[in-house]
Amino acid sequence: MKSAYLLPLALALSTLHGQGTPALPEVHPDHSVTFRLADPKASNVTLTVDWQTDPLPMTLGADGVWTVTTAPVAPNTYIYSYNVDGVAIADPVNPRIKFRARGSASLVDIPPASPALWDICDVPHGSVDINWHKSTVLNGETRMYVVYTPPGYGQHPENRYPVLYLLHGANDTAYGWTMVGNVNFLLDNLLAAHNATPMIIVMPYGYALPYGVGGGGQRGGGAVGAPTRNNTTVFEEYLFKDLMPEVAAQYRIAPGRENCAVAGMSMGAEQSLYLFFRHLDAFSAIGALCPSSFRALETDYAALLNDAQGTNGKIALFWLGCGRQDPSHFPGSQRIDEVLTAHQINHIWHPTEGVHNYALWRQYMAEFVPLVFRTEAAAGESQSGASHASR
Repeated sequence: MKSAYLLPLALALSTLHGQGTPALPEVHPDHSVTFRLADPKASNVTLTVDWQTDPLPMTLGADGVWTVTTAPVAPNTYIYSYNVDGVAIADPVNPRIKFRARGSASLVDIPPASPALWDICDVPHGSVDINWHKSTVLNGETRMYVVYTPPGYGQHPENRYPVLYLLHGANDTAYGWTMVGNVNFLLDNLLAAHNATPMIIVMPYGYALPYGVGGGGQRGGGAVGAPTRNNTTVFEEYLFKDLMPEVAAQYRIAPGRENCAVAGMSMGAEQSLYLFFRHLDAFSAIGALCPSSFRALETDYAALLNDAQGTNGKIALFWLGCGRQDPSHFPGSQRIDEVLTAHQINHIWHPTEGVHNYALWRQYMAEFVPLVFRTEAAAGESQSGASHASR
């Protein structure tokens, strides 16, 4: 069952944003932002923003409104929430909500001087569908997944397309990559500029087990012979037994592993690494955006690492990136690069300035997507056993 989802809900609601309500975030010309929350009975209020780790204390004014103004921040879309006397809440007057697996937050835009690659531009647009199907693996549960199809998909029934399975991070949902990541607009703009291969993007919900049960990413297991049962191993079973056949039945997918890739950020990056190394017969390319670790790499996949020639022959693109200001994820990402380099496994290592947020993941997708399903481009970037790092 499928329904059109032409624009992210948050963007559709954004027409309400900026109508002069005093409590909405106010973006200043220097890109600082003033946040306001009306709650005269609160005794302590702080602001959490996703571009820094520490919450910002807010000050109560005589009018009963709590206020704080941030330092200038680079243009992008950011996630924020308030903490009122120990309770985290979304902005009660902002209709732009960031859905999460548990809880919710709000979105604020700091617009650039000119449109970014992931902004809405005057180009042909693809479609975003919400799909529902029943999972046999998950005891008949009805599951939702989001699919992007490129411009012209409906007008050219003779065409078949490669598919990218794009996974979200911890406490996120299947909507994350369209609601905040703007991956559909990114593809529209890249395709209009002839800088990407037309593709289908499938964005499933990454929690096969209930949120908080069985771990998020690949943890403490994953041996090829007997993987430990956790969220990632159950998700693997769901993906291959339920979702991939469902997608193949509903969409015009080009056959062959060369037309199938997997990518994700944070938890989704760790799931992608697990799926990629276990299923090189199914995936030819991977994008791992800010994984915290992949501890099983050296132990469970030693045979693949030690056969560089054979493994490299199966890898069309291996893209790995992380922000240096991401202390929970950068060391693990860097370790993955070191292991791959030591074993001469072709990959692109792209460390940059940045923290653990969609502002960085949008930029990474703008670099990763043009290389997917373009083997000549990937080969030009990644020489045998090389690790390419942007300093």
